[in-house]
Amino acid sequence: MKRRNEILNSGSPPVVTLKAVAQRVGLTPGTVSAVLNNSHASASVPERTRKRILEAARELRYKPNFLARSLRVKRTYTIGVIAKEIGDIYGAMVISGVEKYLRQQNYFFLTVIHRHDQQLLQSYSQLLLSRGAEGIIAVATSVTASPTLPTVAIAGHAHVDGVTNITLDHRHAARMALEHLAELGHRDLALMKGPSASADTDARWEAVSEAADALKCSIRTEFVVEGQTGASPEPGYEATKELLRKSRGFTALFAFNDLAAIGAIRAIDEAGLRVPDDISVIGFDDIPNAAYTRPSLTTVRQPLLEMGEIAARTLLDRIEKRSEYVPEIAIEPQLVIRESTGKARACLRS
Repeated sequence: MKRRNEILNSGSPPVVTLKAVAQRVGLTPGTVSAVLNNSHASASVPERTRKRILEAARELRYKPNFLARSLRVKRTYTIGVIAKEIGDIYGAMVISGVEKYLRQQNYFFLTVIHRHDQQLLQSYSQLLLSRGAEGIIAVATSVTASPTLPTVAIAGHAHVDGVTNITLDHRHAARMALEHLAELGHRDLALMKGPSASADTDARWEAVSEAADALKCSIRTEFVVEGQTGASPEPGYEATKELLRKSRGFTALFAFNDLAAIGAIRAIDEAGLRVPDDISVIGFDDIPNAAYTRPSLTTVRQPLLEMGEIAARTLLDRIEKRSEYVPEIAIEPQLVIRESTGKARACLRS
């Protein structure tokens, strides 16, 4: 047995302990632990000393033993992330922001996908709790009941006790987009609503309707279409084909998101029309592909990576008791003007 263990371990590097790092810098293991775990106590450690500890840990290739840490302090340092589906660009970018911050804080996360199934959503919430999650981040998922754990909802709109909603200022976003189109002479607008399953659909539609009324933009029934659920441009493509079958009287289309806008551009092109000469198109989100479509997409930017980081920071601050609970954090949008919007047809002819 001894010989077998020697063979199994012969290729493994020696385990570097916290005590070894402490001996290298001539400090107590407690001080080194505070810095490497970025705990409250590390705030009192001078910056020069912090750098020495971190440098020594890198040189020795120290890897923290999270299992031992968890058993010692009776915590898991694990967060549960609930998302609607895999392959969704919006969710992928938000979760990247979450991962970045959690990694910096030495936290681990588990992701579950509910695919708009409310029963599955409830069972997964209980599953994460049973697996030791210390908090929950819900991505584009409506949280309707008070949670057992500290919870942050990205694109959350329901006011639920104990849940912090990270929300975009949709009124500002809609106003910027429609003002841009109005300045280009567009008055007859087509609007693509999001799918009913999307957490943002109702809030965004209400904001767009208010902005259109304020700007005296015409929104006729035949110029409104609802996109279907999907993580590709296809729902926007099909919705725009439906719009064009009903009427070609609109001069601009405000899509629910960038993927839908990309699909819309394809449908408009197939109908023998040009963007933006015949119809201007504006999207929402500013996903990476938006700048590389042809024409490049004018869009309302949501800082998705930043929203993920803010959600993770907010949740950890609550778990670590560094801050009080806040019900909502508002994020400001930005209008990004590219090639897919131009002057309305009537303005071009005048």
